[in-house]
Amino acid sequence: MIPGAHVSSAGGIHTAIDRAEAMGAEAVQVFTQSPRAWRPTNHDPASFACFKERRAEAGIQGVVCHALYLVNLAATDDEIYEKSVAAVVNTVDVGCAIEADGVVLHVGSHLGAGLEAGLERAVPALEQALEHCSDTTWLLLENSAGAGGTIGRSVDELAMLVDRLERHPRVGICLDSCHLWVSGIDVTDRSALDDCLDEVDERIGLDRLRVLHVNDAAAELGSNRDRHANVGEGVLAERLGVFLSNPRLQNLPTILEVPGKDGHGPDADEVRKLRELHARWMKKPPTRRSGSGPSGPQRGRKASRGGSRKTRG
Repeated sequence: MIPGAHVSSAGGIHTAIDRAEAMGAEAVQVFTQSPRAWRPTNHDPASFACFKERRAEAGIQGVVCHALYLVNLAATDDEIYEKSVAAVVNTVDVGCAIEADGVVLHVGSHLGAGLEAGLERAVPALEQALEHCSDTTWLLLENSAGAGGTIGRSVDELAMLVDRLERHPRVGICLDSCHLWVSGIDVTDRSALDDCLDEVDERIGLDRLRVLHVNDAAAELGSNRDRHANVGEGVLAERLGVFLSNPRLQNLPTILEVPGKDGHGPDADEVRKLRELHARWMKKPPTRRSGSGPSGPQRGRKASRGGSRKTRG
C-alpha cells in the first residue's frame, strides 16, 4: 500500500505536495481547478516545475489528478457535453505537465437515455482525452456508486468502456471501496472481493488498475448512495481492512477521500488510521484465494497493447 490522500491545491498546484508531506502521505490526489466550476485555472508554468521538484524532495510515490465533478461525458445536452470534454482534456493536459500517474474521472450519467446511448456519447469523448495522455499519465475510469443512470457502476460496465476504447494502452481504472460497497459488492467479505477482482482480471486486466480510493461508507450495502465516512467510522468499520490487505491490491496509490474530523478532508490522523488498519490486517493469515505466494502478491495478467507500466513506486 502507498498511503495517500486527496488534498487542496489552493495557492498553486505545487502546494499540494507540502500538504501531503505534512500529513505523512506518500501519494496525493488533486483537482487541477475548482471541482464545481467550469472555468479552468490559469496555472503558472513555474508551478509545474516546482510541483515535480517538491515531489522528488518529499518522496511522493504516486500522483493522480481528479476531473471536476460537473463532468458528464454521456450528457444529452450538447453544451454540457462540450464543456465536459474540454474540462477532462484540460485536466489531462495539466496532469501531463506535472507528470501525474493518471487522471481519475467519473464518466457520467446517461440521464435516462439508456446505457447504449450513454456509451455512444462517452466513448468519443474519452477518445479525445486519450489523445492528450502520455505514457506516464493515463486516463483512469472510476467505478460509480450506481445512482440513477451513472455509467461505470459495475466491472462489466467498466470493461465495456475499455473494450470500446479498443483496449487503449493508456486507459486504466480506479476502484473505490465505498462505491463498490454501495453498488452491491461486499468488500468486507474476502470471497466476494476476490470474485470482483477475478472479474477485473478477466475482463480488464489487473495491470490497468492504477489507483485505489479507500473510503469507509456511510450508507448500506447496495444502497447506491455515495456517502463517504472516515476510516473506521462507517459501516465497513474494521473490516475495511479486508479490502486494504488483499494481496492483489498492494503497491498501489491508496487515496483517502474522507471528510476528516472537521469536514475539510483527510488529515494526518486519517492517514495514520489507514496505515494502522492496513498493518493489522496484513498480519492476518492469508486465505485460500489471496493470490499470494512465497514471492509476494501477484497482480494478475497484464493489460494488452503495451499497458504494462507499473505505477511509480
